[in-house]
Amino acid sequence: MGLEINLLWKLIIFTIIIHFIDTLSYSVRLNSVKSGKFALSISLFNMIVLISRTANMMQGPLIGLLMDKSIKMNYDPIMDIRQVILATTIGTCMGILFIPTFLKLFSKAVLKLEETGSIPSLVVQSLSVANIKRITKSTIRPSKKMFIGLRFKNIPKRLLLLNTFITGVYTIGVLSAYYASIYVPENRLAVSASSGMINGIASILLTLFIDPKAALITDEAYRGKREYEDVKALVIMLIGTKLLGTLLAQLLFLPGAKFIAFFYK
Repeated sequence: MGLEINLLWKLIIFTIIIHFIDTLSYSVRLNSVKSGKFALSISLFNMIVLISRTANMMQGPLIGLLMDKSIKMNYDPIMDIRQVILATTIGTCMGILFIPTFLKLFSKAVLKLEETGSIPSLVVQSLSVANIKRITKSTIRPSKKMFIGLRFKNIPKRLLLLNTFITGVYTIGVLSAYYASIYVPENRLAVSASSGMINGIASILLTLFIDPKAALITDEAYRGKREYEDVKALVIMLIGTKLLGTLLAQLLFLPGAKFIAFFYK
């Protein structure tokens, strides 16, 4: 049982990292509009996203290993999976709390990248003891003042509902597909392979309905056709609906697994 606990903790930690970084990614829009350095902001954040993608690569095999052990032991890991889903909510909440600090550090990093012109040298400088001490002193707590003057009414409500649903589906895509193997153990390889298809559909929906509208609002703010506060309101509401999506995932998880299993019975 010790191995399973160790395995579960690894899954939880990787999941928290993935959703922590994913939540921070929403706030990059704010820095790119404020600084006007779109390309540099994206380039720097892509490096940070590599950490999330590496954790994501590790997550799938760990879930597969957990399910294989559960089937062999005739054990239902539903509560373990629900803890992993809870980790998505924890990671999102941690990301929300860290956003003010992240934006401050990220804006400084973008300026430093403009000077050095090299991400590796930027990383080396950031890991110095003096810079680490500076970073720990740069923490900013979220406050009510950050929400004053925001025009939430200018953000399409349909966009927010879609983001909640898509986040919920994306959160349970891999987990539901692997858990479905409990219902059809004879086809567990085929069932677990469905995770890519489910997340692919969620990614397509995100690309078709969320990203273009969010990009349009960001671009209009950059060109002066919208207020900066509109982008701020957009980011806050997208992050808020992402959090709701991780909570919705708890409800979607089991029906999703049964729905997948239905096609393989």
